[in-house]
This record gives sequence, C-alpha cells and structure tokens, in this order.
Amino acid sequence: MSNSFEQISLKHGFMKHNGGVMFRNVSESEYEFKSVINENHLNAAGITHGGYLAALIDAGAGTAAHRSAQNAPCVTISLDLKYIGASKIGDEIIGNVKILKKTKTLVFLFCELKCNDKIITSASGVWKILKIKS
Repeated sequence: MSNSFEQISLKHGFMKHNGGVMFRNVSESEYEFKSVINENHLNAAGITHGGYLAALIDAGAGTAAHRSAQNAPCVTISLDLKYIGASKIGDEIIGNVKILKKTKTLVFLFCELKCNDKIITSASGVWKILKIKS
C-alpha cells in the first residue's frame, strides 16, 4: 500500500477543473486527501465556498469508498455535512476518511476536513457499490 499522495483528478471534469485532489491510502479503512484553496474556490465573503468543500469531500470520500470496495465503482447515496470553521486562499485542506462499515452493496464512512490542524467540515456518508454486469 503506497503512503504517498497521488493526483486522482486525471480525467477532464469538475474536480480537475477546480485544481484536482491528491489522495493516499493510510490503511484498509483509513484514507487521506488534500487540496489547496485557490481564488476560484472562494465565496463573496472571501472564505472557501461550502459548495467547493462539499465537492471536495464527495470526491475524496468517494475515492475512499471506491478503494475500500476493491476498486468497484461507487456512487454517493447520502452525504451529511457540518460546516464548523473557515479556510481562505492558499490554505491546504486535508481530509481524513474512516470507513465505518462495508457490506456487499454499501460503504458507510466518516470524514473530517482540517485546515491548520482545525476541523472546518465534518461529514458522514453512504456510497452504493455498483456491480458491473458482465
């Protein structure tokens, strides 16, 4: 299992367009991801837009679900977010994901986003593991 961060935003799309996401496996049930806040991530108040933080968690935690499901495709069923603190341009945001439970069809997880060692967003989510028919 590699412990170095790798860029997961390789295909053209929303997250690549918004700066990408770096990701790494920590253990079979723990994962980390990170991103740096750019000017286009800010809201009118000059802090990171909640929609960007939601998208970042969806991408990072979704990748964790995917990896925990032996790389099967996964889609978000629910994502419950709590906005606790703020971040600004230039800040590095680090996401920590813990897989709470995995069944044959679902992944349950918890995620925290931290900036300067302070929690700014927490989330719990459920992902559906898609079975590819052959």
